[in-house]
Amino acid sequence: MPKRVWLLIIGMLVNVTGNSFLWPLTTIYMHDYLGKSLSVAGLVLMVNAGAAIIGNLLGGLLFDRIGGYRSIMGGIIVTTLALAGLTVWHDFMQFAVLYTIIGFSGGIVFPSMYAMVGTVWPEGGRKAFNAIYLAQNVGVAIGPALAGFLAAYSFDYIFAANLGMYILFFLIAFFGFRSLSISPMSHTSVFNEKKKIRKAAPFYALMIVSIGYLLCWIGYVQWQSTISAYTQEIGITLPQYSLLWTVNGLLIVLGQPFIQPIIRRIEDNIKRQLVIGIVIMMVSYVVVAFAEEFSMFVIAMVILTVGEMFVWPAVPALANQLAPKGREGFYQGIVNSVATSGRMIGPFFGGLMVDLYGMPALFGVITLLVSVSIATSLLYDYPLKKEIKEQLQENNME
Repeated sequence: MPKRVWLLIIGMLVNVTGNSFLWPLTTIYMHDYLGKSLSVAGLVLMVNAGAAIIGNLLGGLLFDRIGGYRSIMGGIIVTTLALAGLTVWHDFMQFAVLYTIIGFSGGIVFPSMYAMVGTVWPEGGRKAFNAIYLAQNVGVAIGPALAGFLAAYSFDYIFAANLGMYILFFLIAFFGFRSLSISPMSHTSVFNEKKKIRKAAPFYALMIVSIGYLLCWIGYVQWQSTISAYTQEIGITLPQYSLLWTVNGLLIVLGQPFIQPIIRRIEDNIKRQLVIGIVIMMVSYVVVAFAEEFSMFVIAMVILTVGEMFVWPAVPALANQLAPKGREGFYQGIVNSVATSGRMIGPFFGGLMVDLYGMPALFGVITLLVSVSIATSLLYDYPLKKEIKEQLQENNME
């Protein structure tokens, strides 16, 4: 792997590790330390995710217009300033405003990092993006584990540690990314996709599977919001809760050799990958609904992670298969926006459900919503089959 790719991998690792100090504990901080309801905490997370969607789209546009180095540095600088403010002022209003800014500026960085690794190592293909994906999950494994121990002493340490990691990320990007030769026009963003949709069937198929993808994310994000607060109520400590995300990240990285043989057998059948993964994820919600001890939450997280390893990579791969030539960027943009929308809606929806009906009702509704994803996974190719049937009928008439 080229050295310049390693620079991006290290940068992404530091970036995600820093982010992972804060996001798993955000709901706990607002609910337990600031005394806000879960619905209010969910609303703050929803606004943060909405800002991230705007940042993602802007990041792609900036990459095309001014290049990767400038767009990444811009996002890092804004995030660093917001984190500096958060270190000093973190009462509710200041926290909500600065956390929204962090969502926006952090959203600028991620698409530029992915676009950058694709342009500095185009011959790497999927290996380049997989390396960045694994770096993210190593960061997810390290960050929450450290954050839990720091938060046990004081939440102030969380904000300071996050700022410190972003300063390190700034230095890596400033001295390392400048030397990377990136053509601003070597990546196409959603904003540059000005063509009309010519083939409706693949687009409709993507929309159907995206509905299920959205519902899966609404369920998944409960682990970062309502479930995190629920664990505190039943006596699970912050270090223990943070350890759950360490398990998640490590399992994704270390579990690759075990899951790859299964994936290879059904590599050409994405529908089966989706259904298997969604069913496994559903089982995790059933387990967590009855969990009262830390060991049961660990089991639920392991099950959830195995399901995630089937579903999360399969949806972008399906979008790539469905995309007409020259429309890959547009289709991937839709998938990314759907995932972020799930992260935006999920915390507020979950918080509202818990405040009105309690945790058991939430687990029941989430299990039902995720089960709908099985139907969308089974039926997404109906428009494609219909189009083929119509084409055959036209050919027979001729």
